[in-house]
Amino acid sequence: MNHSDSFVFVGLNSRVAALDRDTGQTQWQWRAPKPHSGGYVSLLPLDGQHLIVSVNGYTYCLDPRTGAQVWANDLPGFGSQVASLAAASAHTPPQPSLGAVATDAAAASATIV
Repeated sequence: MNHSDSFVFVGLNSRVAALDRDTGQTQWQWRAPKPHSGGYVSLLPLDGQHLIVSVNGYTYCLDPRTGAQVWANDLPGFGSQVASLAAASAHTPPQPSLGAVATDAAAASATIV
């Protein structure tokens, strides 16, 4: 059974392919359902369970193990250009608020004699 971490994902011309990392053989292919002439593909693999794909203003989520489309979002009003994709990690520690930093600094300076 193939796992998504053993794939290399390639996006080109409104299509995505998963290639076996060791052999280069195509494991699955997907084509954007909307007609996109020369559609530039942006890819963002997430957590081994989601592959986010953007093609000329349309955004899709694929199952990286099978290529099955999970959801689609046309992002109405955003236009159709090359997309930049990013995700916040669930493992990113929260940033302290300025109040907490000030409280910590005050406590630290109070203990210095």
